[in-house]
Amino acid sequence: MSFSLTTSRRTLLAVFAAAALGLGGGVAASAAPASAPVSGAVDTQASPGDLWKRTELYFGTTKPGGGELTDAEFTAFTDKVVTPRFPDGFTELTGRGQWRGSAGVISREKSKVIIVVYPFSDHDANREIEEIRTAYKKAFSQESVLRTDSVEKVSF
Repeated sequence: MSFSLTTSRRTLLAVFAAAALGLGGGVAASAAPASAPVSGAVDTQASPGDLWKRTELYFGTTKPGGGELTDAEFTAFTDKVVTPRFPDGFTELTGRGQWRGSAGVISREKSKVIIVVYPFSDHDANREIEEIRTAYKKAFSQESVLRTDSVEKVSF
């Protein structure tokens, strides 16, 4: 992959700014292993990996008419909507959260988080992520699906 000098500097500045602000946790240097000698020397060897995009999607599970989306319903959604768009993989987490809706009411609910990492060369990813958000809002009458994006250093 080749970059112009200007693009590389802009990318590096963005990555360093994100790391300094805590926005790109995967870009920060990893801790030295416990067996590493303690000295004044700085480890200048770069960690392995390439810069990829990371998107997190936060799905609320409270149904507008009452009740909560079941794990089976969410699995059916990921099987039908997420997997076809990201067959190479994604991570699903379960949590609890809260948010204030457009009516000003604070809702606390179980939530699901989908994390996808993909190369910059995946030009379909943004469209596919937006299709996932739209499908979920429509299928489960949700007001919003939160999306966060960052740049991460990825190594398999």
